[in-house]
Amino acid sequence: MDRSTTAPATARDIIQEIVRNMREGLEPLQYSTLPPAIYHVYLHPDDLERLRGIVPRILDEARRALDAELDSLNRASLAERLKLSRRADPKIAVPDGGWQIRLLENTDDDTQPGDIVIHSELALPAKVELGAGSMTKRIATRRMSGVESSTQSYAAAASDACAIIEYEDNGGRKTFRMTKDQIVVGRGGRDYWTDLKLDTLPDVSREHFRLRRDPATGKFFLKDLSRLGTTINGEKAPTSVEFVEGERHDRDLEAPVPDRARIGLADVLFLEFRSTANG
Repeated sequence: MDRSTTAPATARDIIQEIVRNMREGLEPLQYSTLPPAIYHVYLHPDDLERLRGIVPRILDEARRALDAELDSLNRASLAERLKLSRRADPKIAVPDGGWQIRLLENTDDDTQPGDIVIHSELALPAKVELGAGSMTKRIATRRMSGVESSTQSYAAAASDACAIIEYEDNGGRKTFRMTKDQIVVGRGGRDYWTDLKLDTLPDVSREHFRLRRDPATGKFFLKDLSRLGTTINGEKAPTSVEFVEGERHDRDLEAPVPDRARIGLADVLFLEFRSTANG
């Protein structure tokens, strides 16, 4: 097929590909089946720009489509309802934190309009064997020039973590393992993506700060995007946000984060950060 003539990706194409990715990534356990919870959808820049105005609607309908697909997959057959047979697989459970979907620009040089690449993941419980840690299952689906493909891989979550963040919010004491080179931290919301979503007071911004790891040096840097500020070991981080003629601009200012640090969000919630590079 001549890729130069490939049709652009429609909103329906994207939603259907998200649903396909979910089906490809189902993981049966003993008493339930887990679907991927986090979806990073990569589109050609032209497709993303064309659809930007309806992204919130796309995300809403994608979540509805995932719910509908789960209902369909979980619907018992007539024989099962009459208890004449047993289900082959346990029921699929909705992710505890809901469906997390983000549309992103695909910067690969060979990307063409119409291409849809999705990377999703789900966390699997720790194995019963002594000393075995939890695993992360990663699912990649691609629709390139109309041709579909998929791959799956597994990784040990503990060994993947480049940093550990411990904190306590309204949901109790928690531990977050940072497995990517950049994460977004905040209260989140319908139109706000967060990797670390905090259940706390509205003093904490929906997108409060971004934490970045430099792969070359292993050093960490924090970009404050909040209204009420962020502190690192008690010192206020410079704000990266400014308003010019009423428009919000990111000045791309970062502050270095030590290997161990206490990060404060609006002085109402504190995160205990630890890089795993030095144990």
